[in-house]
Amino acid sequence: MSMKRIAIVLVVVVLGVNLAICAKIYSEASAKQDKDNPYAQMELMTQVMELVRKEYVDGNAVSYRDLTYGALKGMVNSLDPHSQFMEPKAYEDMKEDTEGKFGGIGIVISMSKEGFLTVVAPMEDTPGAKAGLLPGDRIIKINGKVTEKMGLQDAVRQLRGDPGTKVTITMFRSKAKDPSEKIKDYTIERAEIKVDSVKDAKILGDGIGYVRITQFNEPTADEFEKALTKLEEQGMNALIIDLRNNPGGLLESARRIASEFIPAGELIVSTEGRDPTQKVVYRSERGKKRLTYPVVLLVNAGSASGSEIVAGALQDLRRAVLVGETTFGKGSVQSILQLKDGSAVRLTTAKYYTPSHKVIHEHGVTPDIMVPISEEDERKLLEQRATASLPQTETTEKVVPIADVQLDRAIDVIKGVKLFAKQAKVAKQNVKATATTAATTAD
Repeated sequence: MSMKRIAIVLVVVVLGVNLAICAKIYSEASAKQDKDNPYAQMELMTQVMELVRKEYVDGNAVSYRDLTYGALKGMVNSLDPHSQFMEPKAYEDMKEDTEGKFGGIGIVISMSKEGFLTVVAPMEDTPGAKAGLLPGDRIIKINGKVTEKMGLQDAVRQLRGDPGTKVTITMFRSKAKDPSEKIKDYTIERAEIKVDSVKDAKILGDGIGYVRITQFNEPTADEFEKALTKLEEQGMNALIIDLRNNPGGLLESARRIASEFIPAGELIVSTEGRDPTQKVVYRSERGKKRLTYPVVLLVNAGSASGSEIVAGALQDLRRAVLVGETTFGKGSVQSILQLKDGSAVRLTTAKYYTPSHKVIHEHGVTPDIMVPISEEDERKLLEQRATASLPQTETTEKVVPIADVQLDRAIDVIKGVKLFAKQAKVAKQNVKATATTAATTAD
């Protein structure tokens, strides 16, 4: 073969290889473009929706609205545990929760690990508490409907209703001494349930005040202000704020509470997200300040979101000592975006940062003094608190009192801080007196 012919063959081979490479690159680029092409993906979604409407066995479950809501729930819920698509009714329920009141019987429920609908705790002074419901009771029927396959949100909707209406729930109480009490029907009249987020405001002794905040809703900051004023009138000179098992709530409420102990204008928390508009700083507001007496915060793994904002700010600015366990680590911002049909999207749009720019999300806030507590002791403490105000009956199992080691440690810490402050004050006065004496002698 001549050199000319060999050169032509080589050129053809090189061109072929280049074409193959270009074709592969184009194919990958096209695939990537299709993946990010909204029109191609909407076409796929529409195709599946029409396929389901045509072929699915149950024709009553394939309305366009049901399929659209189902797709939106799956899409948003897959992003992270805190993003959520809410149908109109769920959105209305959410707004009622943040307003701090709703119609119902006043019990907090959840799904147990075994999948049973279970009473976490009856709220104080509500129909559920007055009826004698207890933590750990299993709800096996609501108005005669078995709850075995009932979702948590569905159960909440059925338990809630207009004040004055009634609901019948069938409870299973495994610890009941009388066998006839193990399964029992309770017909309870619903009432307007006001969620008091500020509880147990009291003086523990030696001028040490104690306030427990259960969540951050719209009335919380005002309730907290009233509680502090009342305790100060009783001679409070130190404060313990209990944020254990406080899941958070409204950012503005948390900011206002932190502002009580921080000079006006100081940074409390900042948020940052993909959108530059999500970069926002929240500073302490003006108003009455509590800047002199010592503060201790109690936190644990159930302290999340708003609790972590307050804890992070007071710790960074050295305004409080944190006692307990590392917090949950839910430091992301959810924006509520209402849609035209009354539904809404709760979407994670930013993350929280403490004043020293420490990220809260998935890290939590580490207390200054770690005081661990076992899950069993924590459960007993919750039961002890929940049953303290309940009516005692022959079938009510008495809760054996248990010491709150975290609270006890917080009291010790705040006593130590008070003693140190007193000694420092005396030392300062002695130095001043010595300086005055020396000046007189010199004269």
